[in-house]
Formats: sequence, C-alpha cells, structure tokens
Amino acid sequence: MKTLLKTASAAALLAASANMAAAQDPLKIGMTFQEMNNPYFVSMQEALNEAAAQIGAEVIVTDAGHDVAKQISDVEDMLQQGIDILLLNPTDSAGVESAVRMAKDQGVIVVAVDANANGPVDTFVGSKNRDAGYQSCKYLAEALGGQGEVAILDGIPVVPILERVEGCKAALSEHQGITLVDTQNGRQDRSVALGVVENMIQSHPNLAGIFSVNDGGAMGALAAIQGSGRDIKLTSVDGAPEAVKAIADGTPFIQTTAQFPRDQVRVGLGMALAQYWGARVVPAEVPIDVRTVDSENAADFSW
Repeated sequence: MKTLLKTASAAALLAASANMAAAQDPLKIGMTFQEMNNPYFVSMQEALNEAAAQIGAEVIVTDAGHDVAKQISDVEDMLQQGIDILLLNPTDSAGVESAVRMAKDQGVIVVAVDANANGPVDTFVGSKNRDAGYQSCKYLAEALGGQGEVAILDGIPVVPILERVEGCKAALSEHQGITLVDTQNGRQDRSVALGVVENMIQSHPNLAGIFSVNDGGAMGALAAIQGSGRDIKLTSVDGAPEAVKAIADGTPFIQTTAQFPRDQVRVGLGMALAQYWGARVVPAEVPIDVRTVDSENAADFSW
C-alpha cells in the first residue's frame, strides 16, 4: 500500500512539474546577422531554426544590413522582447560592444558567431580564418608555379577578414617569385568587386592571380576576369554553392576554402545552452576547421 502511495505521489509530482514547464514561456533566442543577402548566413539561419525547433525554443532573427547602428537597435528590441540567449554575428567587431554590454547587464548569455565582438562575450565560435586565408593563397601561389603578380580583394574590417588577409600574406611570403601588387576593398559584394577587379586588371597588365576574402566578392571578380579575357587565377574563402559550381565548371575560379556555417551556429547554440542550463566552465573560444574545395572535390561538396 505504501509503495502504491509513493508511486502515486511521484506520478503526481511529475505531472505537476510537466504542467509547470508547459506553462512557462519557451526559451527565447535572438540572433542578429551582419547581413542576410548571402547564402552563407541564410544556411546558418536555417540550421538555427532547425535546432531551435528540436528544443521548442522561439527564435527572433534580424538583419543589420552592415549597419552597426541598426544592429545595436535590433539588439535593444530583442532585449525588450525578453530573449534569454543572444547569438551575435557582428557587422563591426568594435562597434557592437555597447550591445554586448547591454545584453550582459540584463543577464543574457551572449555568443558571437562567425566574427567575434568586443566586450564581455561568453563564447566565440568561428572558423579558423587565418588558416582559410593561408590555404587559399598557398593554393594560388602553387597554381602559379611560385611566380607572378597577385592581388588581394579585401573586405569590411571585421576580425575574420583581417585574419584571412593575414594568412594570405603569410602564404604568399613563402614564395620569393610571388609579388603582391595590389590590395583593394571589394566590400564582399559582387557588384562592388566587379568594378574593383576591372580596375585592378587594367592597372596591372601582368596580374596572374587574385585572392578574394569571400565568395560573394569572388563571383564579381570572376565576372571581371572572364570579361577581360585574361588568364588570371582566382581563389577565395567560404564554400558557397555558386562558387563551388564555378570551380567544378572549370572557370578561372580554381579554389575556395570552405567554412561550415551550419556547424558554427549549432556549436554556438550548444555553448549558450550549456551556460543557460548551469555549466560553470565553457570554452571562451571554439575554432571550427576549414577545408579546401577545388576541382577534385567540388562536385561532392555542400554546406
């Protein structure tokens, strides 16, 4: 009889706990992106939505459009909506510090994804960007036989881009016959990059190779190269579907160092959840490996 009473009491307690959990508001996750006009970040959002659905969490997503003032305002709006976790993909690493501090002041867990942010971020999850730049420019230099003039198509001054350029220059410096003749900002934008690379090609009649800091800019660079009729090899970073197809099709775009955006946001959410559920020790930084994609494996690669 006592056993039956204990069992009944336990069942009643479990039922009450379940009812209380159901009555509570769902976990609320906010994610602010530097931009959404990019398949890289679209795939990241898709993975976030899938993961959140599995744990019954609500997701709020905003697009800063590379406007740091808007991103800060977006975070303020999310905080007013009572988010528990902020996943931050900063459009300006230094500029968003005030948003990070606002979130932490309200007890929100902050995880930076893809690009780190200044301020008291709990964890940063991002690609090994220096490795990515190094791999792409090593591939470019070797494809040129260690000889020739090359240029860098730069981007906005966030840490990942700076690290890719740093890695690229380190790889190029290992080849005495390679000369870096130009570095210009294509703002990681296809249309801007098209005009920038057209000017590069006109200014440097012996240009043999270009490294772009991302695939979006690289697609504009590819259009400029093909329009010029010149033999200029192109490498980049991201692994975007359009870039991978261009590599598989045998264009002057010969290599991209792929990132894994879906993995980044999954790991970022995992780090945030660990803290939300009470973990006292979590990594300050979680680097995600990158991988070369070229003509040998492009047909089988996808994010």
